[in-house]
Parts: sequence; C-alpha cells; structure tokens
Amino acid sequence: MTNLRRSTGQPVMQPGDKVKVSSSVVVFHHPQHRGQAFDLEGQEGEVVSVLESWKGRPISPTLPVVVAFGKFKAHLRSDELSALA
Repeated sequence: MTNLRRSTGQPVMQPGDKVKVSSSVVVFHHPQHRGQAFDLEGQEGEVVSVLESWKGRPISPTLPVVVAFGKFKAHLRSDELSALA
C-alpha cells in the first residue's frame, strides 16, 4: 500500500497542489485522444482530491490521487507525480 502521509500525519499531497506527471502513465480516456493510447508524462495539473475514506470508513485505493488537467481528470499514484513550486 502506498503511504500518502508524512511522519507528521499530514497528507503528502493536498487538494490545490500543482503537480507534474513524472513517469509514463498511459490512459485511453483522454478527450482529445479517446480510444487511443495517450501518455500523460510531463503533463501539469492540480490535485483535486486524495481518496482516503468512503462514507466515513478508511479505504486503500490503488490510484488515490485525483488530478485535473483542465477539464480532464485522472486517478494516479503519488509516486507517479512530482510537486511543482
């Protein structure tokens, strides 16, 4: 399981953080490339949410970080992203 918290208990990524996709992530649901392989590596976006609970119960999702790239959103792992200053 990916550890999404610092030793202080704070989430590593929070909604509103600017991030860049730092590894090759291929998606098939990008609006301009629907049905075709599209690599998100190098794309910059903003963290929309970090999924940690559902209906008040803790969960451990495989792809917990939701990132918006304009109108397009994707679920990613924290190790596929790097924070921008």
